[in-house]
Amino acid sequence: MITPLFILTLIICYFAVLMLISYFTSKEDSNQEFFTANRNSSWYLVAFGMVGASLSGVTFISVPGWVEESQFSYFQVVLGYLVGYFVVAYVLLPVYYKNHVTSIYEYLNTRFGKNSHQAGALFFFISRVLGASFRLFLVAIVLQQFIFDSWNVPFEVTVILSVVLIWVYTQRGGIKTIVWTDTLQTTLMILAVFLSIIYINQELGWSMMDFLKSEEFEQYNSVLVTDSLLAKNHFLKSFIGGMFITICMTGLDQDMMQKNLSCRNLKEAQKNMVVFSLVLVVVTGLFMLLGALLYIYAEREGISIPLLDEKPKTDLLFPEIVLNGKLGLGVGITFILGLIAAAYSSADSALTSLTTSFCVDFLNINNQEINKQKILRKKIHIGMSILLILVVIAFKYILDQNVIDSLLTVAGYTYGPLLGLFAFGIFTKYKIKDRYVWFVVFASVGLTSLLGSVDSEALGGYVIGYELLPLNGLFTFLGLVLIRSKKH
Repeated sequence: MITPLFILTLIICYFAVLMLISYFTSKEDSNQEFFTANRNSSWYLVAFGMVGASLSGVTFISVPGWVEESQFSYFQVVLGYLVGYFVVAYVLLPVYYKNHVTSIYEYLNTRFGKNSHQAGALFFFISRVLGASFRLFLVAIVLQQFIFDSWNVPFEVTVILSVVLIWVYTQRGGIKTIVWTDTLQTTLMILAVFLSIIYINQELGWSMMDFLKSEEFEQYNSVLVTDSLLAKNHFLKSFIGGMFITICMTGLDQDMMQKNLSCRNLKEAQKNMVVFSLVLVVVTGLFMLLGALLYIYAEREGISIPLLDEKPKTDLLFPEIVLNGKLGLGVGITFILGLIAAAYSSADSALTSLTTSFCVDFLNINNQEINKQKILRKKIHIGMSILLILVVIAFKYILDQNVIDSLLTVAGYTYGPLLGLFAFGIFTKYKIKDRYVWFVVFASVGLTSLLGSVDSEALGGYVIGYELLPLNGLFTFLGLVLIRSKKH
């Protein structure tokens, strides 16, 4: 039987393994190792580990739970991701390697000036704090519902313990440790989804082909939405939105790029990105298959969607079936390990990248006294941990929709200015009046917010979706055109 004590024991054992990895990868404990892993990471390790960091708890739990509402239409977004990854590999990575950056927002300083640099870093900071908190919140509510509620442990304590564990094993090795821990975490997540599909099919008396040919599966397997361009999830809108989400949430995000910049050279970083993108598409497809299987199994067994604060929470369907169903100890253990891996694979790299960005972009740590640099980094690392704790706790009281939909919606507002700044820098030769850049980026977000709040009836039934992100980027780009000064 899977008891709360058994789950907690697995978490402790898993944490012990992460600490062991941290011990062997963090003996140097230098800022260079923490920020860039001395630019000596193997590309194939980075590629495989990035799969887990990109999937995180959001894909692990939220994508399967979203299948009933959206069917497989999310795969339209995933196809857009694939194109976006190639843009990152062959447009953005050459820029970063050419400029020898530690934080990718240093490019904006070189290209435009200090204000642009800090504006880009600020929007990354907001984006990554919210994104990491979304992911950590999702895993925390699962741990709360299936472990700590039975011991009357408050949700706040669950969150604090989760972040403290992450802080402990990242506070020395930084990105070098994360390249290795992400590899372990990706392995466990993929193993969990494979075994879950196999076990549930066995419980239903099906082979994989029986499942794919079943009438029940046909209720969930609709991928393309092409009937009306007015729909939020129309193929064209989803595909374009997915492409720009990837360009921004991977290519313009210090969290994801910090791993790429730890590779030995540009060619290896590009190989990493291409291989990673192909694996990610396949694995995300498996998670959607699992979602359909979960709903079919739940209907046959009479399992209801769990409630959170007296509201149905589809994100909890997967853990409910695995931990409280009849699938056995094997699938329960793999799910728990996959869930823990999902929790740590995104939050640990986010904590490291937030620390790196704050130290490099805002505190200009390389210009500080040598003997103070490491102390400063460690203080910021603690501060970022506290910030994540506060934001995750706040989400419990304000978040009421599917987490992955929330995550992609917020991205439209926070990553748009980054898209506009980098696009203007790469594709034009103009300089800008750097002191006015703050007005441009905040005006862009304001316009995007107004557009996003317009009722669909006022737009003739057109529902605005993930295209808010490229529109936000376009507003920023046009604003920079207005404050351009001369070609450099």
